[in-house]
Amino acid sequence: MYIGAARIVAIMMAMAVSPASATKRISDDPGGQLGPYLQRLAALRNSGEKVVIDGRCLSACTMVLGAIPRDHICVTSRAQLGFHAAWRPEAGRQVTSSEGTQLLMDNYPEPVREWIARRGGLTPRMIYLAGRDLASMYPTCQEHTARLMQPTPQTTARRAGRSAWRH
Repeated sequence: MYIGAARIVAIMMAMAVSPASATKRISDDPGGQLGPYLQRLAALRNSGEKVVIDGRCLSACTMVLGAIPRDHICVTSRAQLGFHAAWRPEAGRQVTSSEGTQLLMDNYPEPVREWIARRGGLTPRMIYLAGRDLASMYPTCQEHTARLMQPTPQTTARRAGRSAWRH
């Protein structure tokens, strides 16, 4: 069977890229239910991919800090993490879940837990970790890496209906 030179080069290049060399970018992620995030983060951890936090990562999204090794995470100057107590719906309203909140706290690394504790712990009110405080806990990404990962029109359109995780 004849395979052209261009096809051989393309196949060889595809084989040279391992999943561990990929990078996930998180931006403008509003969070969601803990269970699906735990599953997604376990798959991301097992992939060996690096994570760039480049925008808002709120609520359940913040579990990335405990699920992914610190040396696989970097933050840009736009990174902003939002923390609050977990809740569950009950009789048409949001009720704080002590079990869910404890799960979140157990997941976070010690420096993040200490930062949260200094601000009164997890409550229904969102508290934000960004700037110098965040950069003191996680390495900053090189700015050129963040520029290479700017959103495309396709991912911007998808963002309206889905999570903002992408390659």
